[in-house]
Amino acid sequence: MALNLATMEAPTLVENPRGEGKARAVARLRRPARILVVDDEAHVRSMIGATLERQGYDVQLATSGRDAMNMLERNAFDLVLTDIVMQEKSGIALLERIHARQPNLPVVMVTAIHDIRVAIDSMRRGAYDYLLKPFEREHLVSAVQRALDHRQALQENYNYQQSLEQVVRARTDMLRQAMEELEHSYDVTLEALGDALDLKDSETEGHSKRVTAYTIALARAMGIAAAEIKVIARGAFLHDIGKMAIPDEILRKPGTLSPEEQEVMREHCTRGYHMLRKIPFLSEAAEIVFSHHEHYDGRGYPSELRGSEIQIGSRIFAVADALDAITSDRPYRRARNFDAAREEILRCCGTQFDPGVVEAFLKIHNDLWHELRSEITGQSKRFSTFPIAITPVPVAI
Repeated sequence: MALNLATMEAPTLVENPRGEGKARAVARLRRPARILVVDDEAHVRSMIGATLERQGYDVQLATSGRDAMNMLERNAFDLVLTDIVMQEKSGIALLERIHARQPNLPVVMVTAIHDIRVAIDSMRRGAYDYLLKPFEREHLVSAVQRALDHRQALQENYNYQQSLEQVVRARTDMLRQAMEELEHSYDVTLEALGDALDLKDSETEGHSKRVTAYTIALARAMGIAAAEIKVIARGAFLHDIGKMAIPDEILRKPGTLSPEEQEVMREHCTRGYHMLRKIPFLSEAAEIVFSHHEHYDGRGYPSELRGSEIQIGSRIFAVADALDAITSDRPYRRARNFDAAREEILRCCGTQFDPGVVEAFLKIHNDLWHELRSEITGQSKRFSTFPIAITPVPVAI
């Protein structure tokens, strides 16, 4: 894109792919290109200046490299023409300082030294072009035009990149927001599944939300990353989803289950796993559903996993599940307090429960468990299971 010889386009945003900025692109202001001419010979300096002013440029004259640097610090220029050999501060030194501070400002070297090595050295140091004295006026004008075209191309490329980055940032934000909304809709669906399970098994009413809140608090206390806590929370909330496939006569039986019925009840781990594993955003949570009844010593079910073979989410859940079971009413016994739950969980440390998880559990004040239980039980209409921004965990001293 060629410039009008006498003007430089002021920097503007390039029109982006959606057409934004078009009005500004049409209405871009033009101003005379500002050129700094540096030469310690008055007649050369005046001749170059007069030639360029006749072309409509805004020309400023400097008598030395030092004078030029002072002017560059006070004003913005579109191009610098400088002699190489000057009594005070050489053109090469000026070129290096300009290139270090304003790498996109083109510099044209003007000299009477007819040595190709000088020209090559100037180009290596950042000069855009090279003019040999004496030169024809049209050669000067042509060199200036090329240099200004080059600067304009650099500016347009920069503007385009800035505009493109803005578009990418905007679309990335839109995608992130869409993903968050989709994730929220998933979690609303999960809560609906949990409510459906509560309707089928009244004994577990509120259990899924409580055990999820306890699991999240424990995971936070252990320093688990937020992204992993989301997976663990979903697995904790859906741990009993497989019970929806258990016959009502077994699930709701008021008395003790027979050995055969117990075997059917134990199938809820595997059934829940198969229900969830084909759902992409629940595939990791499905592993917790599968192994939430495994014991640290290998005496659990369905696979008799032991120690670190059981994923960390399931080991954390096991403690949270026991905490809720001990502190909740059951048809065959009354709820016990949180101190009793601490004693029971400590007693089973190393057998049913991971010692590392138990250690983290014992450092948490009972006040937190009371607070979470109260919030879920008394304010269930506004309690949300899945947000990870839970109050910092109080630690016992």
